[in-house]
Amino acid sequence: MRLILASASPRRLDLLARIGVMPDAIVPAEIDESVPKGELPRQHAQRLAREKAEAVGREHPDALVLAADTVVAVGRRILPKVEDEATLRACMKLLSGRRHRVLTGVALAVPARGVRERLVETMIAMKRLSDEEIDHYTGHGEWRGKAGGYALQGYGEVYVRHIAGSYSNVVGLPLAETRVLLKSAGYPVA
Repeated sequence: MRLILASASPRRLDLLARIGVMPDAIVPAEIDESVPKGELPRQHAQRLAREKAEAVGREHPDALVLAADTVVAVGRRILPKVEDEATLRACMKLLSGRRHRVLTGVALAVPARGVRERLVETMIAMKRLSDEEIDHYTGHGEWRGKAGGYALQGYGEVYVRHIAGSYSNVVGLPLAETRVLLKSAGYPVA
């Protein structure tokens, strides 16, 4: 059976390779990712993953479609995918010295059997950041397009004091849960 990854994220593709999975195609889903009023972080991550899998699944009804969405949350607040320095600085100041959650919804559309879903949560404790550290991180540029503005797999890792949960979840795709979803659909996984 063909497997389609409904994501343009190079990190997700790299993570899948770690479990011996190479999708047959990459078809990013085009959906509205805005947060409706009152939607909580867990609901948001799960809904977006499901909607991405369903959207691409409608275009490719005979293939397995794997989709994911990662959300960084401080309490009930969902941090944006950062595209500019002002937003990065605001996110880093909010995360500084605090705990936050990284939630990834994973959805697998299975032909004639619907969508299977998992939600994975990882707790991160960030050190208190000085203005100089935030300035230094801003210069790296690795934060562009990242939820919450930092990359655990990059220089952002030096600011993390503690992580409780799945590392691969924070990078963008929880491998243990993704592997289970694929195996349960009959997809060959190492």
